[in-house]
Amino acid sequence: MTVTLKDIARAVGKSVTTVSSALNDYDDVSEETKALVRRVAREMGYTPNIAAQRLRKQRTDTLGLILPTFGPRFSDPFFSELLAGIGNESSANGFDLLVSTQAPGPDEDEAYRRVVSGRRVDGLLVVRTRRNDPRIAFLVEQNFPFVAFGRTEQDFDFPYVDEDCVLGMKLVIQHLIDLGHRRIAFIAAPSDLMFATYRLTGFRQAMEENGLPLDESLILVGDMTQRSGHRLAGELLDRPDRPTAIAACNDLMALGAMTAAQERGLMVGQDIAITGFDDIPPAQYSHPPLTTVHQPIYRIGRMICDMLIKCINGEALVERHILLQPSLIIRRSGGG
Repeated sequence: MTVTLKDIARAVGKSVTTVSSALNDYDDVSEETKALVRRVAREMGYTPNIAAQRLRKQRTDTLGLILPTFGPRFSDPFFSELLAGIGNESSANGFDLLVSTQAPGPDEDEAYRRVVSGRRVDGLLVVRTRRNDPRIAFLVEQNFPFVAFGRTEQDFDFPYVDEDCVLGMKLVIQHLIDLGHRRIAFIAAPSDLMFATYRLTGFRQAMEENGLPLDESLILVGDMTQRSGHRLAGELLDRPDRPTAIAACNDLMALGAMTAAQERGLMVGQDIAITGFDDIPPAQYSHPPLTTVHQPIYRIGRMICDMLIKCINGEALVERHILLQPSLIIRRSGGG
């Protein structure tokens, strides 16, 4: 049998209005009455009608995240770490998390329109930002609460957390140069992604600042999967003048590159140096362990979620634009 507010009111000898105010912690009810109502409600097994509460507040107490992924499988450890941070922070603050996946393009744009027009969530988290990002342009136009993991080249002022990827990649390349490498290949990510632009810039700047020639034929573009890292590294390693080091734009492509090198009988870290970026959990346990740039992915998930909840609650953000400083994690795959 479902316990109602009327049942609790009858049990404590108070009005339904007083019982409702007590359970919602309103100031017009004494602490003594609140304690009595809560105790009796607990003893009677009362469960609040969350849907009704949300309707009264005109809020869903739900955050949205549309992951921009291709294909039917979701297997990127980067997103798994990010989701864990977002999910833990949202639940700690009493919010549900609505997660869906959609490949970038018209269907993704339509997904954002449906979520916003239907008011299915109170705010959105945007990840893998693009240089010219239609998602952000739409959300700014709609004045809909959102926080991004990443920046864009657009002239919009929106709250974000990002990592200084130019500096991060420069740390990697400088490390390889300090170890004596001069012919360094780069496996980039698609150029429409903002972080990919920054990381390629960091690669170019490090080479130029060290007076090293930039061989454009050694810059190949992958799709951030192990499969593409494996394929592109194979192309590089099969050349007669193969590079002595391969810097990949993310860890998954670096792990694929390591497999390609090992299939050719090369000792990673000795015959060929391979590095990544992100420091996803598998990087530490690969064979050999992967030299990479650490991003606190789980913490970033919690940070952007906390910022979004503050925006939804009308709280001022202490910092609207947070740029984290990267750190180089030296392991055996880079040699030295």
